[in-house]
Amino acid sequence: MEVLPLVALVAVSAAVAGAARRTPVPAPLLLVAVGLVAAYVPGVPSYALDPHIVLPLLLPPLLHTAAVDSSYLDLRANLRPIALLSVGYVLFATLAVGWVTYLLVPGVSLPVALVLGAVVAPPDAVAATAIARRLGLPNRVTTILQGESLVNDATAITAYKVALAAAVGVGAGWAGGVAEFLLASVGGVGVGLLLMVPIHQLRKRLREPLLQNTLSLLIPFVAYAAAERVHASGVLAVVVVALYLGHRNWQVDFATRLQEEAVWKVVAFVLESVVFALIGLQLPVVLKGLGEYEGIAAAWYAVAVFLAVVVARFAWVFPATFMPRWVSERIRTREPDTDWKSPVIVGWAGMRGVVSLAIAFSVPMSVPHRNLILFLTFTTVIGTLVVQGLTLPPLIRMLRLPPRDTRAETLAEAQAQSEASRAAEERLAELLEAPENSTLPPPLADRLRTVLERRRNAVWERLGEVNPVTGESADDVYRRLAREMIEAEREVFVTLRDHRRIDDEMLRGLLRRLDLEEAAAYREETG
Repeated sequence: MEVLPLVALVAVSAAVAGAARRTPVPAPLLLVAVGLVAAYVPGVPSYALDPHIVLPLLLPPLLHTAAVDSSYLDLRANLRPIALLSVGYVLFATLAVGWVTYLLVPGVSLPVALVLGAVVAPPDAVAATAIARRLGLPNRVTTILQGESLVNDATAITAYKVALAAAVGVGAGWAGGVAEFLLASVGGVGVGLLLMVPIHQLRKRLREPLLQNTLSLLIPFVAYAAAERVHASGVLAVVVVALYLGHRNWQVDFATRLQEEAVWKVVAFVLESVVFALIGLQLPVVLKGLGEYEGIAAAWYAVAVFLAVVVARFAWVFPATFMPRWVSERIRTREPDTDWKSPVIVGWAGMRGVVSLAIAFSVPMSVPHRNLILFLTFTTVIGTLVVQGLTLPPLIRMLRLPPRDTRAETLAEAQAQSEASRAAEERLAELLEAPENSTLPPPLADRLRTVLERRRNAVWERLGEVNPVTGESADDVYRRLAREMIEAEREVFVTLRDHRRIDDEMLRGLLRRLDLEEAAAYREETG
């Protein structure tokens, strides 16, 4: 592909995703819609999905950034429902959709139908989790959706390989399929476990933030490639490494964390924007070569597969939610009670995405009915994104799930800050008692204590009364005034540079110091 069309794709996708933030429509849906329209605009080049690019080059960084931002402890606490969805549901959906396709579409063999089932089995929870965060869903529901999206691609890709081998006549039967599944899953986790500690130790020893961030960008590709090299699951290797690094990210230098967070936010934003735009742009490619399945018949098959995907998810989610509680008293005691509302949300948050399309495009040309598989995958992805994506926000509002208890969260944060501040005070006192190592004039020692007291009080102030005119708490006013003071300093520095009283190198150093202070204030404000 030429450079200019690629640059145009990234630029337009980013612009549409940015504009979506000012509308009630989730960005993935708007990007898909724009892609569908743009596919038939004269002069727009063809952007056919290449699975050799999407799976090894786009999927690893997206999985990495999602896993690093996830909570290992929360995922471990919800391991059972996550495993039931990411493994059990994907296999169940593969069989259910495959069986429906085999019964409805004449001429399609069961192995080929199972190929389609594996392709459309894994939900892409990017849009669902974005909506969940925006609407304030309970943490447990959001964690389950995130955990499912981290692992289900590995299950689906392995199931697809087994079904594809059967479809082309080289399958080794059920025993071979189980063996391949175990090799992919156990091998992927094993590769991740082997890589995670050395990579983390290397990150801790690198002192140059630019080198640290270069390593950070390479990590998901290294983990994915290493696992695929031994025919294991690259997806699981990436997730295992990223979860470990995210859990121990506090051990890395603060400058690296600041840069790394900014870098990965940009990477995730660009990649997510591009992949959803690419979904819509595939329409002309998908419609070619349907042959005997064109017209009304193709539309009917598309509707049937879409319904099978939706029904299969509910058919799995509700028993998987309630049956373990009925069977095991230990589960009833350990896990919080749930009603029917949360399973409805989880069941409806089953949008498919670019991974399904990439797998479909990787189906060899020799596989019978390949064009039909591609078409039904595309219509299922579009159908779930549009129907479920547009109706999920009103469904969440209608069910009125209990919102997050922000006051309780703020109280817990304040108590944690109080304990940390007390430890810092004790450490400061110890250091000041050893003047040979920590000589400090009293005004500077008082300044350290003032900063510490400020951090201690800031969270408690958020629980207090707010200004009746501005709606700000005392802490909000403090941060606003601090930003205004920083801006005043910044303007003076620039004026001094313009009058040649300081040079640009000095200006950059002074501005960086202010930027770090403002960044710290912003992080306190946004959490």
